[in-house]
Amino acid sequence: MLLCETLPISYADILSLGAATRYESSASNLGETIMNETMAAWAPRALSVFRIFTGLMIIEHGMGKLIGFPALPAYANIQPLSLLGAAGFIELIGGALLILGLLTRPTAFILSGEMAVAYFMVHAPKGFYPLINGGTLAIMYCFACLYLSTAGAGPWSVDAAMKRD
Repeated sequence: MLLCETLPISYADILSLGAATRYESSASNLGETIMNETMAAWAPRALSVFRIFTGLMIIEHGMGKLIGFPALPAYANIQPLSLLGAAGFIELIGGALLILGLLTRPTAFILSGEMAVAYFMVHAPKGFYPLINGGTLAIMYCFACLYLSTAGAGPWSVDAAMKRD
C-alpha cells in the first residue's frame, strides 16, 4: 500500500482552519482565489509604485524644459515665462510632489488638466488620431493623473504618513 493511499490529505491539513473552510467549497478555484487575495493585498503598494513612476516621467519633462536636462532640441530655447515654460514649472513641481506623495490628489488633478490642455492645444490640431498627431503620451499622462486624483497616493507616501489621503 502506498503512503498516499493510507494518509489522505485535505485542504484543512494544508491551510489554517479559517482558510480551509473558505476554500473547501471551491477546491477547483483554490489557486485563483489565492492569487486574487495576493493581488488585492498588493494593490495599494502597486498604486504607490504607479504614482512614483508617473511622477518620475512627468518631472523629466519639466526638467528638460527648464534646466535642459535631458537635453532635447525641441526644448532648447524655451523662455520660462512662455506657455511651455509655465508647463515646465507645473511638470517640475507637480512631478516632485507626485514622487513624494504630497498633496497627491490636487496635484494629480492639476497635472491631468495640464496634459489635457497640452493635447488639445498642441497635438489635436495636427490630426484626429493620437498615434498620428503625437499625442499618445499626453493622453496617457492625462488619464494616469486623473486616476491618481481619484485613487490617492497609496501607502508609500507623505500623504499616508500624515493621514491626508
